Amino acid sequence: MLAALKTILEIQELDIKMIQLMDVKRERQKELRQIEALRQELHVQLEKKVEEIKNFNTDIKMLEEQLSELTSRIKSLESRQSSVKKVDEFNALTQEMTAAERQKIALEQQISDLTDKRMAEEEVEVKIKESLSTTAESSKEVEAEIKSTIEKVNVEGQALKQQRDKIAEGADAHALKVYQRLVNNKKDRVVVPLENRTCAGCHIALTPQHENLVRKGENLVFCEHCSRIHFWQQETETPEGEAPRRRRRKATV
Repeated sequence: MLAALKTILEIQELDIKMIQLMDVKRERQKELRQIEALRQELHVQLEKKVEEIKNFNTDIKMLEEQLSELTSRIKSLESRQSSVKKVDEFNALTQEMTAAERQKIALEQQISDLTDKRMAEEEVEVKIKESLSTTAESSKEVEAEIKSTIEKVNVEGQALKQQRDKIAEGADAHALKVYQRLVNNKKDRVVVPLENRTCAGCHIALTPQHENLVRKGENLVFCEHCSRIHFWQQETETPEGEAPRRRRRKATV
């Protein structure tokens, strides 16, 4: 393996940890946004409901004013009818009163319907307020826990970055530049071993010639399928204190 890749591998492990931390941070930030979105949605619903109730009150008040005017008119007609002497005039007042009574009944029905609807909306308003209160109370601990996690991620990430920067000072400039371009693109391990002539990144088999180039370790060797950098790694590592295992020779006939 190229000596330069040893340093890059150390940097890569730190980068992977930082990428994982960033994933955790983004996920926790997403949870915070979801909590805030829920809270905002409840506020919007409450404002809408308050406006609807206000409109009902306005409509009911207008109808009640019309009803009051109509009631006064009916009383006036009744008063006039009691003093008239002509039959035609009496009958005309009776017809007018009958029409006014029908209008009164219709207005009373409209007021009743609007009042029922307003009451239903007021019940919904109460439930929304209760949901807001419950959400605000229950989300306090959750938000505090999420923010604490994010703070820990920031601290750990900063420590990893400082460690990475220190190691990067002694890295091969060309290898580091190539590695950085690849990891920025893939957000994953980009320096991987060649195992059984197969890329450990994309898991596609490669040629014997490619394996030989990786074994030599004279230059950076890229996977022709996924562009990852390959290095040679023994299939099994000998445990400390044990002698290397020898391959069995094939029996000759």
